[in-house]
Amino acid sequence: MPLIAIPDLITAARPGGLGAFNVITLEHAEAIAAAAESAKRPVVLQLSENTALYHRGIAPLALACLRIAADSDAAIAVHLDHATTAGLIHTAVDLGIRSVMYDGSALDYADNVAATTAITAWCHERGVHIEAELGAVGGKDGAHAPGARTDPDEAVEFVRATGVDALAVAVGSSHAMHTRTAELDNDLIAHLAAKVPVPLVLHGSSGVPDHGLRDAVEHGMTKINIATRLNIRMTSTIRDHLTNAPDLSDPRKYLTPARAAVQSEVEHFLHLLAGSPA
Repeated sequence: MPLIAIPDLITAARPGGLGAFNVITLEHAEAIAAAAESAKRPVVLQLSENTALYHRGIAPLALACLRIAADSDAAIAVHLDHATTAGLIHTAVDLGIRSVMYDGSALDYADNVAATTAITAWCHERGVHIEAELGAVGGKDGAHAPGARTDPDEAVEFVRATGVDALAVAVGSSHAMHTRTAELDNDLIAHLAAKVPVPLVLHGSSGVPDHGLRDAVEHGMTKINIATRLNIRMTSTIRDHLTNAPDLSDPRKYLTPARAAVQSEVEHFLHLLAGSPA
């Protein structure tokens, strides 16, 4: 079906949350699309700046994701995640991606507002949905360091000043967690949802337990980004297959079950975010 815009996916996902899953390999994209078809839920295929660097350019995987989305019966959007340069955003949009995230959270507030405002204007001229990030500088995780929190009044002013369409906020999650022990501040989520006039995005959701994700959606979180959980499932499946068959050399023999494992993980989260039994 035609590529779906993020706002339409948000509407389609309600009253649940919209699952957004990061793509590193073609198998990720295939698995996520298959899970959306099986669960009959909308989904976002996300490509990060780090993935673009890994592939020495965003075009090959972005074009593959766009084609997978177009060929799928599920409602799928393709999104550029955590871009820190205007150049990468321009490239992604030129390829056909209609949703991007500009991450200026490592800048001070004034510089973040200025850069985000300029990129938002450029995106809106082309009908592109834009997400941004606001939080305190806090090391590698920036706004998503465990102790970082988004101030609701500052968030309202940031959205007003920049005109962004969605906002990633710091409420207790952290990127790349291998344990699901993050405790979210649901009172802050509810306060932000009541005051901020655009959808809220949760990054670092892999570290949040199932009940925490459901609570976050119930308190007003809209888009839920998940990456590390998929990578854990893919890697552990490949490791098991290679351990049990040390002479195996055909990648299809271990990537096929790895893809199936990722699909199962995505299906779990899609049902979870919909509020239905996994």
